[in-house]
Amino acid sequence: MPYCTSCGNTVQPADTYCAKCGGRQPRPALSADPLSGISPRTASLLCYIPVLGWIAAIVVLASSKFRRDLSVRFNAFQGLYLFVAWLIVDQTLGWFFSMPFSASPLRHLIPDLFKVAIFCAWIFMIVKVSHDERYKLPIVGDLAEKSLSEQR
Repeated sequence: MPYCTSCGNTVQPADTYCAKCGGRQPRPALSADPLSGISPRTASLLCYIPVLGWIAAIVVLASSKFRRDLSVRFNAFQGLYLFVAWLIVDQTLGWFFSMPFSASPLRHLIPDLFKVAIFCAWIFMIVKVSHDERYKLPIVGDLAEKSLSEQR
């Protein structure tokens, strides 16, 4: 049980002022790191949320809590590169196959197949991370390992 900083009377943890002397009581300090309550597994899982995981990946890479956790940083880089692959497929292939010379009725099929493959990779990685398994995706995993080794 805490005591008043002015008179020594017992006070409740939620009290702002002492009931006996009226002295202001110090508030407990808030954690400086907003990620202090997040486990490494949760941080890794958040990096693979389809289409929005890039935000979590950047936060994880910028945080001081996971600066030394190579597994979490690997998953953050890999999730970030999966999102970059999604953007490349969406912007580049989508634009290329919408050109007039590609008048085939199946012209949107190729970019959509790539998007489905990337989406399946996100889901696959969520399952792998939830089982605490480290899995390196073919091209994106090599890039993530290279980025990880450059930061050591």
